[in-house]
Amino acid sequence: MESASTMTAETEGAGARPSLVIEDGLPSPARWYAAISVWLAIAMTVLDSAIANVALPTIARDFGAAPSESIWIVNAYQLAIVTTLLPLASLGEIVGYRRIYRGGLILFTLASLLCSLSHTMAMLTVARTIQGFGAAGVMSVNGALVRYIYPHSKLGQGIGFNAMVVSASAAVGPTVAAGILAVGPWPWLFAINIPIGLLALAICWKTLPANPLSERGFDWISAVLNALTFGLVISGVDVLTRTRARLLGALETLAGVAVGTLLVLREISRPRPLVPLDLLRDRLFALSVATSVVSFAAQMLAFVALPFHFENTLRFSQVQTGLLLTPWPLAVGILAPIAGHLADRMSTAVLCAIGLAIFCGGLAGLATLPAGPTVIDISWRMALCGVGFGLFQAPNNRMMLASAPRERAGAAGGMLGTARLTGQTIGAVMTAIFLHAFGDNGEVIGLGVASAFAALAALVSLSRTAVRAEAALSRPTT
Repeated sequence: MESASTMTAETEGAGARPSLVIEDGLPSPARWYAAISVWLAIAMTVLDSAIANVALPTIARDFGAAPSESIWIVNAYQLAIVTTLLPLASLGEIVGYRRIYRGGLILFTLASLLCSLSHTMAMLTVARTIQGFGAAGVMSVNGALVRYIYPHSKLGQGIGFNAMVVSASAAVGPTVAAGILAVGPWPWLFAINIPIGLLALAICWKTLPANPLSERGFDWISAVLNALTFGLVISGVDVLTRTRARLLGALETLAGVAVGTLLVLREISRPRPLVPLDLLRDRLFALSVATSVVSFAAQMLAFVALPFHFENTLRFSQVQTGLLLTPWPLAVGILAPIAGHLADRMSTAVLCAIGLAIFCGGLAGLATLPAGPTVIDISWRMALCGVGFGLFQAPNNRMMLASAPRERAGAAGGMLGTARLTGQTIGAVMTAIFLHAFGDNGEVIGLGVASAFAALAALVSLSRTAVRAEAALSRPTT
Protein backbone atom coordinates (compact mmCIF):
# COMPACT_ATOMS: atom_id res chain seq x y z
CA MET A 1 0.00 0.00 0.00
CA GLU A 2 2.86 2.39 0.66
CA SER A 3 3.76 2.42 -3.03
CA ALA A 4 0.29 3.67 -3.88
CA SER A 5 0.23 6.57 -1.49
CA THR A 6 2.43 8.67 0.79
CA MET A 7 1.71 10.33 4.10
CA THR A 8 1.36 14.07 4.42
CA ALA A 9 1.33 16.43 7.38
CA GLU A 10 -1.97 18.01 6.25
CA THR A 11 -4.77 17.53 8.78
CA GLU A 12 -8.36 18.66 8.98
CA GLY A 13 -8.11 20.01 12.54
CA ALA A 14 -6.63 19.39 15.95
CA GLY A 15 -6.07 15.71 16.61
CA ALA A 16 -7.04 14.69 13.07
CA ARG A 17 -5.18 11.85 11.44
CA PRO A 18 -2.83 12.52 8.50
CA SER A 19 -4.43 12.30 5.08
CA LEU A 20 -3.37 10.07 2.23
CA VAL A 21 -1.97 11.57 -0.94
CA ILE A 22 -2.78 9.53 -4.04
CA GLU A 23 0.31 9.53 -6.24
CA ASP A 24 -1.40 9.04 -9.60
CA GLY A 25 -4.86 10.51 -9.33
CA LEU A 26 -8.00 9.57 -7.43
CA PRO A 27 -9.86 6.34 -8.13
CA SER A 28 -13.29 6.49 -9.72
CA PRO A 29 -15.93 7.55 -8.59
CA ALA A 30 -14.04 9.80 -6.10
CA ARG A 31 -12.30 11.42 -9.07
CA TRP A 32 -15.60 12.51 -10.58
CA TYR A 33 -16.96 13.93 -7.31
CA ALA A 34 -13.78 16.00 -6.91
CA ALA A 35 -13.94 17.06 -10.57
CA ILE A 36 -17.59 18.14 -10.24
CA SER A 37 -16.76 20.33 -7.22
CA VAL A 38 -13.99 21.98 -9.27
CA TRP A 39 -16.30 22.50 -12.24
CA LEU A 40 -18.95 24.15 -10.05
CA ALA A 41 -16.41 26.60 -8.61
CA ILE A 42 -14.97 27.40 -12.04
CA ALA A 43 -18.41 27.92 -13.55
CA MET A 44 -19.39 30.21 -10.66
CA THR A 45 -16.31 32.46 -10.94
CA VAL A 46 -16.48 32.68 -14.77
CA LEU A 47 -20.23 33.32 -14.78
CA ASP A 48 -19.84 36.01 -12.14
CA SER A 49 -17.25 37.84 -14.20
CA ALA A 50 -19.38 37.66 -17.37
CA ILE A 51 -22.66 38.75 -15.76
CA ALA A 52 -21.02 41.60 -13.85
CA ASN A 53 -19.84 43.08 -17.16
CA VAL A 54 -23.36 42.90 -18.58
CA ALA A 55 -24.85 44.49 -15.45
CA LEU A 56 -22.50 47.50 -15.32
CA PRO A 57 -24.84 50.00 -17.06
CA THR A 58 -27.79 48.92 -14.87
CA ILE A 59 -25.74 49.17 -11.66
CA ALA A 60 -24.36 52.58 -12.65
CA ARG A 61 -27.90 53.90 -13.29
CA ASP A 62 -29.15 52.47 -9.99
CA PHE A 63 -26.45 54.23 -7.98
CA GLY A 64 -26.38 57.35 -10.15
CA ALA A 65 -22.69 56.73 -10.85
CA ALA A 66 -20.61 57.70 -13.87
CA PRO A 67 -19.54 54.86 -16.21
CA SER A 68 -15.88 55.48 -15.31
CA GLU A 69 -16.73 54.92 -11.63
CA SER A 70 -18.72 51.74 -12.34
CA ILE A 71 -15.74 50.23 -14.20
CA TRP A 72 -14.11 49.70 -10.81
CA ILE A 73 -16.67 46.98 -10.10
CA VAL A 74 -14.76 44.96 -12.71
CA ASN A 75 -11.27 46.40 -12.13
CA ALA A 76 -11.31 45.80 -8.35
CA TYR A 77 -12.20 42.13 -8.94
CA GLN A 78 -9.44 41.63 -11.52
CA LEU A 79 -6.80 43.46 -9.46
CA ALA A 80 -7.59 41.36 -6.39
CA ILE A 81 -7.10 38.18 -8.42
CA VAL A 82 -3.89 39.11 -10.19
CA THR A 83 -2.15 40.47 -7.07
CA THR A 84 -2.82 37.37 -4.95
CA LEU A 85 -2.70 34.50 -7.46
CA LEU A 86 0.99 33.56 -7.02
CA PRO A 87 1.10 34.14 -3.21
CA LEU A 88 -1.94 31.88 -2.71
CA ALA A 89 -0.46 29.21 -5.01
CA SER A 90 2.72 29.30 -2.90
CA LEU A 91 0.69 29.13 0.31
CA GLY A 92 -1.11 26.07 -1.08
CA GLU A 93 2.19 24.19 -1.18
CA ILE A 94 2.65 24.98 2.53
CA VAL A 95 -0.84 24.49 4.04
CA GLY A 96 -2.49 22.32 1.36
CA TYR A 97 -4.19 23.08 -1.95
CA ARG A 98 -7.61 21.97 -0.77
CA ARG A 99 -7.51 24.32 2.23
CA ILE A 100 -6.80 27.28 -0.05
CA TYR A 101 -9.54 26.09 -2.41
CA ARG A 102 -12.14 25.71 0.33
CA GLY A 103 -11.16 29.06 1.83
CA GLY A 104 -11.51 30.71 -1.57
CA LEU A 105 -14.95 29.16 -2.08
CA ILE A 106 -16.17 30.28 1.34
CA LEU A 107 -14.85 33.83 0.83
CA PHE A 108 -16.34 34.05 -2.68
CA THR A 109 -19.76 32.84 -1.49
CA LEU A 110 -19.85 35.24 1.47
CA ALA A 111 -18.70 38.12 -0.72
CA SER A 112 -21.48 37.29 -3.21
CA LEU A 113 -23.98 37.73 -0.36
CA LEU A 114 -22.32 41.05 0.50
CA CYS A 115 -22.53 42.14 -3.16
CA SER A 116 -26.25 41.37 -3.27
CA LEU A 117 -26.82 43.44 -0.11
CA SER A 118 -24.72 46.44 -1.22
CA HIS A 119 -26.56 49.76 -1.25
CA THR A 120 -23.71 52.07 -2.36
CA MET A 121 -21.12 51.94 -5.12
CA ALA A 122 -18.32 51.99 -2.54
CA MET A 123 -19.79 49.02 -0.66
CA LEU A 124 -20.22 47.04 -3.87
CA THR A 125 -16.64 47.79 -4.94
CA VAL A 126 -15.31 46.55 -1.58
CA ALA A 127 -17.46 43.41 -1.84
CA ARG A 128 -16.19 42.77 -5.37
CA THR A 129 -12.60 43.12 -4.12
CA ILE A 130 -13.25 40.47 -1.45
CA GLN A 131 -14.91 38.35 -4.12
CA GLY A 132 -11.74 38.67 -6.21
CA PHE A 133 -9.63 37.37 -3.32
CA GLY A 134 -11.97 34.39 -3.08
CA ALA A 135 -11.77 33.76 -6.83
CA ALA A 136 -7.96 33.91 -6.58
CA GLY A 137 -8.09 31.18 -3.93
CA VAL A 138 -9.98 28.95 -6.37
CA MET A 139 -7.91 29.83 -9.44
CA SER A 140 -4.49 29.69 -7.77
CA VAL A 141 -4.65 25.98 -6.90
CA ASN A 142 -7.12 24.76 -9.52
CA GLY A 143 -4.37 23.48 -11.83
CA ALA A 144 -2.50 21.80 -8.98
CA LEU A 145 -5.66 20.02 -7.79
CA VAL A 146 -6.35 18.76 -11.32
CA ARG A 147 -2.90 17.16 -11.31
CA TYR A 148 -3.78 15.27 -8.13
CA ILE A 149 -7.37 14.43 -9.15
CA TYR A 150 -6.55 12.81 -12.51
CA PRO A 151 -3.93 10.15 -13.27
CA HIS A 152 -1.06 11.34 -15.48
CA SER A 153 -2.44 9.40 -18.46
CA LYS A 154 -5.69 11.41 -18.25
CA LEU A 155 -4.27 14.81 -17.26
CA GLY A 156 -4.98 16.41 -20.64
CA GLN A 157 -8.53 15.08 -20.55
CA GLY A 158 -9.07 16.64 -17.11
CA ILE A 159 -7.70 20.01 -18.22
CA GLY A 160 -9.86 19.80 -21.33
CA PHE A 161 -13.00 19.31 -19.23
CA ASN A 162 -12.06 22.38 -17.16
CA ALA A 163 -11.57 24.44 -20.33
CA MET A 164 -14.96 23.25 -21.59
CA VAL A 165 -16.63 24.45 -18.37
CA VAL A 166 -14.88 27.83 -18.65
CA SER A 167 -15.98 28.29 -22.27
CA ALA A 168 -19.54 27.13 -21.67
CA SER A 169 -19.87 29.49 -18.68
CA ALA A 170 -18.46 32.39 -20.68
CA ALA A 171 -20.85 31.62 -23.55
CA VAL A 172 -24.01 31.49 -21.43
CA GLY A 173 -22.98 34.29 -19.03
CA PRO A 174 -24.51 37.19 -20.99
CA THR A 175 -27.70 35.20 -21.62
CA VAL A 176 -28.03 34.26 -17.94
CA ALA A 177 -27.45 37.90 -16.96
CA ALA A 178 -30.06 39.14 -19.43
CA GLY A 179 -32.59 36.55 -18.20
CA ILE A 180 -32.08 37.47 -14.52
CA LEU A 181 -32.30 41.20 -15.23
CA ALA A 182 -35.52 40.61 -17.19
CA VAL A 183 -37.29 39.24 -14.10
CA GLY A 184 -35.46 40.81 -11.15
CA PRO A 185 -33.04 43.52 -9.94
CA TRP A 186 -29.26 43.35 -10.36
CA PRO A 187 -28.51 42.05 -6.79
CA TRP A 188 -29.94 38.71 -7.94
CA LEU A 189 -26.96 38.41 -10.31
CA PHE A 190 -24.70 37.99 -7.27
CA ALA A 191 -27.18 36.11 -5.07
CA ILE A 192 -27.27 33.26 -7.62
CA ASN A 193 -23.69 32.40 -6.59
CA ILE A 194 -24.74 31.51 -3.03
CA PRO A 195 -26.51 28.16 -3.70
CA ILE A 196 -23.84 27.19 -6.27
CA GLY A 197 -21.06 27.99 -3.80
CA LEU A 198 -22.73 26.02 -0.99
CA LEU A 199 -23.21 23.01 -3.28
CA ALA A 200 -19.56 23.14 -4.41
CA LEU A 201 -18.43 23.34 -0.77
CA ALA A 202 -20.63 20.38 0.26
CA ILE A 203 -19.14 18.21 -2.50
CA CYS A 204 -15.50 19.30 -2.20
CA TRP A 205 -15.21 19.11 1.60
CA LYS A 206 -14.48 15.37 1.62
CA THR A 207 -13.56 14.66 -1.99
CA LEU A 208 -10.58 16.88 -2.88
CA PRO A 209 -7.19 15.13 -2.67
CA ALA A 210 -4.46 16.14 -0.23
CA ASN A 211 -0.91 17.01 -1.27
CA PRO A 212 2.52 16.66 0.40
CA LEU A 213 3.24 19.86 2.31
CA SER A 214 6.38 21.99 2.04
CA GLU A 215 8.16 22.69 5.33
CA ARG A 216 9.26 26.18 4.31
CA GLY A 217 7.61 29.26 5.79
CA PHE A 218 5.47 31.66 3.79
CA ASP A 219 7.45 34.57 2.33
CA TRP A 220 5.33 37.59 3.32
CA ILE A 221 7.85 40.12 1.97
CA SER A 222 7.81 38.56 -1.51
CA ALA A 223 4.01 38.36 -1.37
CA VAL A 224 3.77 42.10 -0.69
CA LEU A 225 6.32 42.92 -3.41
CA ASN A 226 4.40 40.70 -5.87
CA ALA A 227 1.11 42.47 -5.07
CA LEU A 228 2.72 45.89 -5.44
CA THR A 229 4.35 44.91 -8.75
CA PHE A 230 1.17 43.72 -10.44
CA GLY A 231 -1.04 46.33 -8.78
CA LEU A 232 1.13 49.30 -9.73
CA VAL A 233 1.85 48.12 -13.28
CA ILE A 234 -1.78 47.27 -14.13
CA SER A 235 -3.19 50.38 -12.47
CA GLY A 236 -0.48 52.57 -14.02
CA VAL A 237 -1.04 51.24 -17.52
CA ASP A 238 -4.80 51.69 -17.09
CA VAL A 239 -4.34 55.34 -16.03
CA LEU A 240 -1.81 55.87 -18.82
CA THR A 241 -4.08 54.58 -21.58
CA ARG A 242 -7.58 55.60 -20.43
CA THR A 243 -7.13 58.98 -18.74
CA ARG A 244 -5.32 62.26 -19.26
CA ALA A 245 -3.18 61.78 -16.12
CA ARG A 246 -0.37 60.31 -18.21
CA LEU A 247 2.41 61.45 -15.89
CA LEU A 248 0.78 59.73 -12.92
CA GLY A 249 0.22 56.59 -15.00
CA ALA A 250 3.84 56.57 -16.16
CA LEU A 251 5.12 57.03 -12.59
CA GLU A 252 2.90 54.20 -11.30
CA THR A 253 4.08 51.89 -14.08
CA LEU A 254 7.77 52.70 -13.49
CA ALA A 255 7.31 52.17 -9.74
CA GLY A 256 5.76 48.77 -10.47
CA VAL A 257 8.70 47.81 -12.70
CA ALA A 258 11.16 48.94 -10.01
CA VAL A 259 9.40 46.89 -7.31
CA GLY A 260 9.25 43.93 -9.73
CA THR A 261 13.02 44.15 -10.23
CA LEU A 262 13.53 44.05 -6.45
CA LEU A 263 11.24 41.02 -6.28
CA VAL A 264 13.22 39.12 -8.94
CA LEU A 265 16.54 39.94 -7.23
CA ARG A 266 15.11 38.67 -3.94
CA GLU A 267 13.63 35.50 -5.43
CA ILE A 268 16.29 34.44 -7.92
CA SER A 269 18.47 32.48 -5.49
CA ARG A 270 15.67 30.84 -3.49
CA PRO A 271 15.08 27.09 -3.99
CA ARG A 272 11.25 27.39 -4.05
CA PRO A 273 10.51 31.05 -4.75
CA LEU A 274 7.03 32.55 -4.56
CA VAL A 275 7.47 33.76 -8.14
CA PRO A 276 8.44 30.43 -9.77
CA LEU A 277 11.74 31.51 -11.31
CA ASP A 278 13.04 28.00 -10.67
CA LEU A 279 10.42 26.60 -13.05
CA LEU A 280 11.11 29.29 -15.66
CA ARG A 281 14.70 28.03 -15.90
CA ASP A 282 13.23 24.94 -17.55
CA ARG A 283 13.06 25.90 -21.24
CA LEU A 284 10.01 23.74 -21.92
CA PHE A 285 8.05 25.39 -19.10
CA ALA A 286 9.26 28.87 -20.06
CA LEU A 287 8.26 28.38 -23.71
CA SER A 288 4.83 27.11 -22.60
CA VAL A 289 4.38 30.25 -20.48
CA ALA A 290 5.49 32.45 -23.40
CA THR A 291 3.05 30.67 -25.74
CA SER A 292 0.24 31.25 -23.23
CA VAL A 293 1.02 34.97 -22.75
CA VAL A 294 1.16 35.71 -26.49
CA SER A 295 -1.94 33.64 -27.27
CA PHE A 296 -4.08 35.23 -24.58
CA ALA A 297 -2.87 38.66 -25.69
CA ALA A 298 -4.21 37.80 -29.16
CA GLN A 299 -7.47 36.55 -27.64
CA MET A 300 -8.05 39.73 -25.62
CA LEU A 301 -7.07 42.00 -28.53
CA ALA A 302 -9.89 40.39 -30.49
CA PHE A 303 -12.40 40.20 -27.61
CA VAL A 304 -12.09 43.93 -26.89
CA ALA A 305 -11.92 45.08 -30.53
CA LEU A 306 -14.76 42.94 -31.93
CA PRO A 307 -17.73 44.48 -30.03
CA PHE A 308 -16.61 47.96 -31.15
CA HIS A 309 -16.15 46.69 -34.72
CA PHE A 310 -19.55 44.99 -34.84
CA GLU A 311 -21.48 47.91 -33.31
CA ASN A 312 -19.62 51.04 -34.43
CA THR A 313 -18.39 50.03 -37.89
CA LEU A 314 -20.74 47.24 -39.04
CA ARG A 315 -23.81 48.76 -37.27
CA PHE A 316 -25.09 45.62 -35.54
CA SER A 317 -27.25 46.05 -32.41
CA GLN A 318 -26.11 45.07 -28.91
CA VAL A 319 -28.22 41.91 -28.99
CA GLN A 320 -26.87 40.95 -32.43
CA THR A 321 -23.32 41.60 -31.23
CA GLY A 322 -23.84 39.28 -28.26
CA LEU A 323 -25.09 36.53 -30.56
CA LEU A 324 -22.24 37.07 -33.04
CA LEU A 325 -19.68 36.66 -30.23
CA THR A 326 -21.16 33.31 -29.12
CA PRO A 327 -19.70 30.91 -31.78
CA TRP A 328 -16.15 31.48 -30.44
CA PRO A 329 -16.62 30.24 -26.83
CA LEU A 330 -19.08 27.61 -28.05
CA ALA A 331 -16.45 26.12 -30.37
CA VAL A 332 -13.83 26.26 -27.62
CA GLY A 333 -16.17 24.35 -25.31
CA ILE A 334 -16.70 21.62 -27.92
CA LEU A 335 -13.03 21.29 -28.91
CA ALA A 336 -11.38 21.62 -25.48
CA PRO A 337 -12.12 18.10 -24.14
CA ILE A 338 -11.23 16.60 -27.53
CA ALA A 339 -7.93 18.51 -27.55
CA GLY A 340 -7.22 17.44 -23.97
CA HIS A 341 -7.79 13.80 -24.94
CA LEU A 342 -5.44 14.19 -27.94
CA ALA A 343 -2.79 15.89 -25.78
CA ASP A 344 -2.48 12.68 -23.72
CA ARG A 345 -1.58 10.81 -26.93
CA MET A 346 0.37 13.09 -29.30
CA SER A 347 2.89 15.93 -29.36
CA THR A 348 1.47 18.87 -27.40
CA ALA A 349 3.76 21.35 -29.16
CA VAL A 350 2.52 20.28 -32.61
CA LEU A 351 -1.13 20.14 -31.52
CA CYS A 352 -0.87 23.67 -30.06
CA ALA A 353 0.83 24.94 -33.22
CA ILE A 354 -1.96 23.52 -35.40
CA GLY A 355 -4.59 25.13 -33.17
CA LEU A 356 -2.80 28.48 -33.16
CA ALA A 357 -2.43 28.39 -36.96
CA ILE A 358 -6.20 27.89 -37.26
CA PHE A 359 -6.72 30.66 -34.68
CA CYS A 360 -4.47 32.93 -36.76
CA GLY A 361 -6.54 32.19 -39.87
CA GLY A 362 -9.81 32.99 -38.10
CA LEU A 363 -8.46 36.30 -36.78
CA ALA A 364 -7.10 37.21 -40.22
CA GLY A 365 -10.54 36.44 -41.66
CA LEU A 366 -12.19 38.78 -39.14
CA ALA A 367 -9.65 41.52 -39.90
CA THR A 368 -10.48 41.27 -43.63
CA LEU A 369 -14.29 41.10 -43.43
CA PRO A 370 -16.09 42.63 -46.42
CA ALA A 371 -17.81 46.01 -46.03
CA GLY A 372 -21.31 44.54 -45.54
CA PRO A 373 -20.79 41.08 -44.06
CA THR A 374 -23.65 38.70 -43.42
CA VAL A 375 -24.15 36.85 -40.15
CA ILE A 376 -22.76 33.71 -41.82
CA ASP A 377 -19.63 35.61 -42.96
CA ILE A 378 -18.89 36.54 -39.36
CA SER A 379 -20.07 33.34 -37.64
CA TRP A 380 -17.80 30.90 -39.47
CA ARG A 381 -14.78 33.12 -38.81
CA MET A 382 -15.68 33.35 -35.11
CA ALA A 383 -16.15 29.58 -34.96
CA LEU A 384 -12.77 29.09 -36.65
CA CYS A 385 -11.14 31.21 -33.92
CA GLY A 386 -12.86 29.06 -31.30
CA VAL A 387 -11.76 25.80 -32.94
CA GLY A 388 -8.15 27.00 -33.06
CA PHE A 389 -8.12 28.35 -29.52
CA GLY A 390 -9.85 25.19 -28.26
CA LEU A 391 -7.16 22.99 -29.83
CA PHE A 392 -4.43 25.12 -28.20
CA GLN A 393 -5.63 25.89 -24.67
CA ALA A 394 -5.97 22.53 -22.91
CA PRO A 395 -2.81 20.94 -24.41
CA ASN A 396 -0.70 24.00 -23.55
CA ASN A 397 -2.01 24.03 -19.98
CA ARG A 398 -1.26 20.32 -19.74
CA MET A 399 2.34 20.87 -20.81
CA MET A 400 2.79 23.70 -18.28
CA LEU A 401 1.54 21.52 -15.43
CA ALA A 402 3.24 18.30 -16.54
CA SER A 403 6.67 19.88 -17.19
CA ALA A 404 6.93 21.06 -13.57
CA PRO A 405 7.86 18.69 -10.71
CA ARG A 406 4.75 17.36 -8.98
CA GLU A 407 5.70 18.99 -5.67
CA ARG A 408 5.71 22.35 -7.51
CA ALA A 409 2.24 21.83 -9.01
CA GLY A 410 0.93 24.80 -7.03
CA ALA A 411 3.55 27.16 -8.43
CA ALA A 412 2.93 25.81 -11.96
CA GLY A 413 -0.84 26.31 -11.57
CA GLY A 414 -0.32 29.82 -10.23
CA MET A 415 1.94 30.63 -13.16
CA LEU A 416 -0.67 29.24 -15.55
CA GLY A 417 -3.24 31.75 -14.27
CA THR A 418 -0.70 34.58 -14.14
CA ALA A 419 0.35 33.97 -17.76
CA ARG A 420 -3.28 34.10 -18.87
CA LEU A 421 -4.03 37.32 -16.96
CA THR A 422 -0.77 38.92 -18.13
CA GLY A 423 -1.55 38.16 -21.75
CA GLN A 424 -5.12 39.41 -21.42
CA THR A 425 -3.93 42.63 -19.79
CA ILE A 426 -1.41 43.22 -22.59
CA GLY A 427 -4.12 42.61 -25.20
CA ALA A 428 -6.62 44.95 -23.53
CA VAL A 429 -4.03 47.72 -23.18
CA MET A 430 -2.91 47.38 -26.81
CA THR A 431 -6.51 47.57 -28.03
CA ALA A 432 -7.07 50.74 -25.97
CA ILE A 433 -3.94 52.26 -27.53
CA PHE A 434 -5.04 51.35 -31.08
CA LEU A 435 -8.55 52.73 -30.56
CA HIS A 436 -7.15 55.95 -29.11
CA ALA A 437 -4.50 56.42 -31.83
CA PHE A 438 -6.40 55.25 -34.92
CA GLY A 439 -10.10 55.73 -34.11
CA ASP A 440 -12.40 53.27 -35.88
CA ASN A 441 -9.44 51.89 -37.87
CA GLY A 442 -7.98 50.76 -34.55
CA GLU A 443 -10.52 47.91 -34.45
CA VAL A 444 -9.21 46.31 -37.66
CA ILE A 445 -5.58 47.07 -36.72
CA GLY A 446 -6.16 45.30 -33.39
CA LEU A 447 -7.53 42.22 -35.17
CA GLY A 448 -4.57 42.22 -37.57
CA VAL A 449 -2.08 42.43 -34.70
CA ALA A 450 -3.99 39.65 -32.90
CA SER A 451 -3.58 37.45 -35.98
CA ALA A 452 0.17 38.20 -36.03
CA PHE A 453 0.39 37.34 -32.31
CA ALA A 454 -1.32 34.00 -32.95
CA ALA A 455 1.19 33.22 -35.71
CA LEU A 456 4.05 34.15 -33.36
CA ALA A 457 2.60 31.91 -30.65
CA ALA A 458 2.44 29.01 -33.14
CA LEU A 459 6.16 29.44 -33.88
CA VAL A 460 7.00 29.59 -30.16
CA SER A 461 4.96 26.42 -29.62
CA LEU A 462 6.76 24.58 -32.42
CA SER A 463 10.14 25.52 -30.92
CA ARG A 464 9.27 23.20 -28.01
CA THR A 465 9.73 20.20 -30.31
CA ALA A 466 13.38 21.19 -30.77
CA VAL A 467 13.82 21.53 -26.99
CA ARG A 468 12.38 18.05 -26.44
CA ALA A 469 14.53 16.57 -29.20
CA GLU A 470 17.62 18.21 -27.69
CA ALA A 471 16.73 16.85 -24.24
CA ALA A 472 16.25 13.35 -25.69
CA LEU A 473 19.67 13.46 -27.41
CA SER A 474 21.41 14.65 -24.26
CA ARG A 475 19.84 11.87 -22.15
CA PRO A 476 22.41 9.14 -21.40
CA THR A 477 21.79 5.79 -23.08
CA THR A 478 22.09 2.46 -21.29
